[in-house]
Amino acid sequence: MILLTIMAVTMPMMANEDVSSPTDTSSVSQVTEDAEGSLNPGAVIIGHIADIHSWHLFDYYDKQGVEHAVAIPLPIILINDGHVDMFMSSRFHHGHATYKGYALIGGGQEKEEIVCVDGEGNIILNEDGSQKKPIDLSISKIPAAIMIAVALLIAIVLYSARQYKKRGTEAPQGVQSLVEMLVCHVRDDMAKPMIGHKYEKYLPYLLTLFFFIFFCNILGIIPFFPAGANITGNIVVTGVLALITFLICNLSGNKHYWKDIFNTPGVPAWLKIFPLMPVVELIGVFTKPIVLMIRLFANMTAGHIVILGFVVIIFILSNTFGPAVGGSISVISVLLSVFISALECLVAYIQAYVFTMLTSLYIGMAVEEPEAE
Repeated sequence: MILLTIMAVTMPMMANEDVSSPTDTSSVSQVTEDAEGSLNPGAVIIGHIADIHSWHLFDYYDKQGVEHAVAIPLPIILINDGHVDMFMSSRFHHGHATYKGYALIGGGQEKEEIVCVDGEGNIILNEDGSQKKPIDLSISKIPAAIMIAVALLIAIVLYSARQYKKRGTEAPQGVQSLVEMLVCHVRDDMAKPMIGHKYEKYLPYLLTLFFFIFFCNILGIIPFFPAGANITGNIVVTGVLALITFLICNLSGNKHYWKDIFNTPGVPAWLKIFPLMPVVELIGVFTKPIVLMIRLFANMTAGHIVILGFVVIIFILSNTFGPAVGGSISVISVLLSVFISALECLVAYIQAYVFTMLTSLYIGMAVEEPEAE
């Protein structure tokens, strides 16, 4: 994480400063409006929750009525035919220009990708007809948001630790009190009941898991920089968390755990000879992390889509029936958006709790010792 942060800071200095003028091409522009210039709801919603190569802040119109996007550029790191190219995403001019033989395509309802182009801005095709793409190791919006969330979370935890050293046995206050409450909650309500006397070995991971998910969920609700990124609504992020849980559970599994999978107690002998139950139990080993991954991803993404849907419907009705209808419906849309936002605050905690609690349960099942007869 420290290495990625250093790379993000030093990337402009490390990049090869090719000052050749970018080639304008309409084929690589991001589309959020249809042919008639009306709002494209799907592009707006997906564009806000998807991972992109810059951190969009807001748009504005100049005196000539031309729309301009204001965004924080992020480092682009590409490997193409063994050659590494590093530059900032601002070189693409929000998808309207090519740079160093690359173009930014997609956006809106399509996944944003970087492809190889020729000198005229045409996408280069492989022999099989597919688009030629470099290996993309860029620090896009989601990785950048993760680094910001981790930095803020480390600062909060270190501040609380200093407060403990400073205040000693005095009652905790402020942020220290909140951190202590959550730590005790994870320890006493999840780790101890689910894992048992071996809980201390796994408590650091469970605390990291709970605080990371909860903090990222809260940041995703705040609509302005440096928050607003849909971190836990990215299935790659939730997949990595589920994969770590899967590895810890199965690498910690004792003889009793694996015996129960392949020789399930209380099952008729004919089901063991015909390996139905062992297959079912073995499938369950892989479906548990998949359920963790999908549950967190789906719940957090759905909340963002619902809120954006209530906002976008104002502009849809305004374009269809006029500003008067859009203005009148805006009151209801805003109230519903506020209600869903408040509900998302509760969901942010519930999803962190469920993910951590189920992880504790799976670990407890893996390390559980058989009861003495």
